[in-house]
Amino acid sequence: MKDGFIKVAAGVPEIALGDCAENAKRIIAMLKDMHSQGIKLATFTELGITGYTLEDLFLQQALLDASAKALNEVIAATVDIDTLVLVGVPVPVGCSLYNCAAVINRGKLLGLVPKTQMPTYSEFYEGRRFTSSPEEGQYVNYLGQSVWLGQGLFRCTEIPELVIGIELCEDAWVPCPPCIGLAQAGANIIFNLSCSNEVIGKSEYRRSLVKNLSGSLVSAYVYCSAGGGESTTDLVFSGHCMICENSAMLAEQRWSTGTFIAAEVDIQRLNTDRRRMSTFVADNSGKYRIISEFSLDVTETQLTRTFSRTPFVPSSKDNLDERCREIIHIQSAGLQRRLEAAHAQCAVIGLSGGLDSTLAYLVTVDAFKKLHYPLENIIAITMPCFGTTSRTKSNAQKMAEVIGTSFREIDIHAAVQQHFNDIGHDGVTTDITYENSQARMRTLILMNTANKCGGLVIGTGDLSELALGWATYNGDHMSMYAVNVGVPKTLVRYLVDYFASVSNEPLKSVLYDVLDTPVSPELLPPEENGDIAQRTEDIVGPYELHDFFMYYIMRCGFAPHKIYRIALITFEGKYSPETIKKWLNNFIRRFFTQQFKRSCLPDGPKVGSVAISPRGDWRMPSDALYAAWLSDLER
Repeated sequence: MKDGFIKVAAGVPEIALGDCAENAKRIIAMLKDMHSQGIKLATFTELGITGYTLEDLFLQQALLDASAKALNEVIAATVDIDTLVLVGVPVPVGCSLYNCAAVINRGKLLGLVPKTQMPTYSEFYEGRRFTSSPEEGQYVNYLGQSVWLGQGLFRCTEIPELVIGIELCEDAWVPCPPCIGLAQAGANIIFNLSCSNEVIGKSEYRRSLVKNLSGSLVSAYVYCSAGGGESTTDLVFSGHCMICENSAMLAEQRWSTGTFIAAEVDIQRLNTDRRRMSTFVADNSGKYRIISEFSLDVTETQLTRTFSRTPFVPSSKDNLDERCREIIHIQSAGLQRRLEAAHAQCAVIGLSGGLDSTLAYLVTVDAFKKLHYPLENIIAITMPCFGTTSRTKSNAQKMAEVIGTSFREIDIHAAVQQHFNDIGHDGVTTDITYENSQARMRTLILMNTANKCGGLVIGTGDLSELALGWATYNGDHMSMYAVNVGVPKTLVRYLVDYFASVSNEPLKSVLYDVLDTPVSPELLPPEENGDIAQRTEDIVGPYELHDFFMYYIMRCGFAPHKIYRIALITFEGKYSPETIKKWLNNFIRRFFTQQFKRSCLPDGPKVGSVAISPRGDWRMPSDALYAAWLSDLER
């Protein structure tokens, strides 16, 4: 359970309808298998002790006696099992019968949570037999002990931030499900014991329901529905089980009985997300209070869940194309509005032939087309100097010619050399002054050209560069509208690739060559063969690592040691542990020390859940210290 990860499971034993003793044996056998695999929280199906589709047999005393005896067997079997277990059972109390989830931990029955909503429509007739959960809970005598029956929460003694809530099947399908109150009262994992039959389209709706509930509640949601053993008379059941975390599906199965699904839920991340959201309203004043605490050994959870190497990039090709279209629309719409508000029909962009300037240029073209502005009013300027290679310069020119925008070449060698003379630089030493003088000269030309034509300078820098501070202050750091400011480097590549995929020749070949060009600011002289000598990722580190670090620091609030842990798993075989730690250390240092550049960023559109504008998502002092973060990395 280190770093907030806890392993949960949803199990679907084969149901023997009405044979409670056999059902108990199957639950116990599966539970032992779960325990051997490190499961800490486990749920079984609705009325799993008896079977759900017994209809009026639930009114038979013989069945109720057998179910109580079978539940006792399950409870006894958990004495040496380090798991919180939820089992579905009918519970008679006086003149009422409740459809309950029995909560069991280490040989003890901690509580009985009854179903609230009794479906009595279509194929369901629960209202004929069962009573809805009482508004006020009560202690009842069951299995020879006094036990709580009613709504409430269960909290882990050893891990107080782990709180679970329970609802049953139909409870989740109503306008105001119990899980809302449970989550507001502190539950971060919701379990649903269910027996939902199959009809065409129902599984898709069920899946959407569970994902949306977990997202709106900022919780994990473990849904466990009965399988083949329940299929009788007119109904078929698929054993649909799902484990979702804040709308992300971690595990799912259908049409499989006698098995279980498992996943590691990150409660630390869920709690962090809740703290981040001022609109997530905690409410401990209602009926949902802590009923009981349960005990678990605190052990390290062996992670089997995977983490994308590119968290900003969808894994599905169809989803990726749709994401690219959406991002381009956002970038273009933001620029359109700024052009209209500024009464500007001219845009000036430094087109280097590199990845970022290519994306900014293509977005600008898209905006001009939608505004019906002449494309020749886009002035693309290439400004060769000491590090410019023929490859990037040629690609910039070809791009402008193919698309039909204005193109200018302004050689800045002489201007920069004059500047060196003015400030007493020898023009030979390739220091930071040597590099930044070129970047600032280019910005000066772009700004004054924009003033001359009454236009706007379009910024090209991306989110990853700003997180690292890999920009020249008041050089490429500055513009009049920065269209790439919300796009991380790993996603920039996919966006340019998308543009290439929908373009005709010869633009397609130009864009693919841009994609094949090493990322570089081209501020140092090229190699003897004319190739780029200054490769950004050799200096600051691989962007796929930095985007990974950025996502989990900014979006998730993870501590560095936790990021390092999941990075080791994610990049195993590609980067050594030493390499990952080196660049994570570097990211932390640069992220803190370069905040002053982000504190005065130009406007630009927010694109995703991670944004770095000082006027919106990310606010921090420029002088914050990073010692605690580096210390945490060495834990």
